Amino acid sequence: MKPALAAATFALLASTAFAQEAAMPNNGEISQILADRIDRDGASIGIAVAVIENGETRFVSHGTLGRDDPAPINEFTPFEAGSITKVFTSLVLAQLALEGEIDLDAPITDYLPEGTAVPPSDKPITAFDLASHMSGLTGLPPEILSRGFDNPYSGYTDEQLLAWLREQQLARPVGEGFEYSNVGVALLGEIIEGVTSEPYAKTVEDEVLMPLGMESSRLALGAELPEGMAIGHDGSGDPVPYWDFDAVAPAGALVTTAADLIKFIAAASGATETELKPGFDKMLERVRPIGDSGSIGLGWFITPTGSGEIVWHNGRTGGFASFAGFERNSGNGVVVLSNMSTEQGINDIGMHLLDPSLPLREQPKAREVAEIDPTLLEGYVGDYVMAPGVVMTITTDDGRIYAQLTGQPALEIFPESETAFFYRAVEAQITFEVADGVAKSLTLFQNGRQLPAMRVE
Repeated sequence: MKPALAAATFALLASTAFAQEAAMPNNGEISQILADRIDRDGASIGIAVAVIENGETRFVSHGTLGRDDPAPINEFTPFEAGSITKVFTSLVLAQLALEGEIDLDAPITDYLPEGTAVPPSDKPITAFDLASHMSGLTGLPPEILSRGFDNPYSGYTDEQLLAWLREQQLARPVGEGFEYSNVGVALLGEIIEGVTSEPYAKTVEDEVLMPLGMESSRLALGAELPEGMAIGHDGSGDPVPYWDFDAVAPAGALVTTAADLIKFIAAASGATETELKPGFDKMLERVRPIGDSGSIGLGWFITPTGSGEIVWHNGRTGGFASFAGFERNSGNGVVVLSNMSTEQGINDIGMHLLDPSLPLREQPKAREVAEIDPTLLEGYVGDYVMAPGVVMTITTDDGRIYAQLTGQPALEIFPESETAFFYRAVEAQITFEVADGVAKSLTLFQNGRQLPAMRVE
């Protein structure tokens, strides 16, 4: 895991579908799903859902603005949408291509500021490569990674982004493998600005938000927060800072409501006719396969279900998770917005609402936090080598203990006993082997695997 806005998950989904299209869950059934996720599983604080079925829109919400704010959320509550922003960026890209302002298959250097250096490659990187995450670019700049989930993209400038690009080596040949890249989409913003001679945010507002009547949506670029915004929470349920953006805005700056975002989904699916239809159509005109689990177009992920295809994107920031998608045959669509950020997210809710044959994911079992002597924690602090170049670093702060894997943010772990700890942000556990009050090794348990690591000085 890294401070990405959403590392999209693809293996969710091959299932046997109904012979005929099943009706979407009714409002009562959706309400129960949300209550279970929040009240039973503790996996969110508040969730807002919008559904469009057979052209009719309905809303269901459950939970509160914050852990310490009892005001109920609803379809008009603003949330951070994270990486769902990417499909807005790709829609603008598609519109520019239709207008002949950009060639999606031309080298990106044709549109970036003059003199911009790009990584050497046998084949030039194109805008389509960036939008489909197949440019070969990987990772995040160290200035962003070092911040973990604490507003990591704030103040990261265009100049820093282009300087980072100049120093990169591609992870693989252009067009030959999927690698989810926030900075790749940020470069699309640079391209859009170069073509339009307008700030990226203004272009999205003029070309997408205003035509669709998304009056409560905006791009979070450090300006004042909208009134009544949900409070973000990490996987432990603690309030966390909002995110704001600069150069990486095209990858995750959208703040929106369920009532607004369902307008975008209705237009994308064809449930409502809008002037943006040619652009939405172009986003799905050409796709690339992603392994055996689906494909990707301009921004959208496309997942086969047996009876059709679900077109979707998700999002995740430090305190929020989101999902938006539609079933391609029926035009039915779903938006799910949550004010808690967990590794598991809320993708399964969105997919299940679009196709009830897709099961809801079993939630991690609730674990009790044990009371232990906080002085014991100091004996666990240190670096543990898991593999060449892969280190688990254990730190403490004010009686709390954190684990950080190389290239990932530090996450708090919680004691089940004096030597066994669990994560809340992900489904994983750590145990320490201790002698004379000092840990000699640890074992990470995750995804059915046991990964030992020896402590080093």
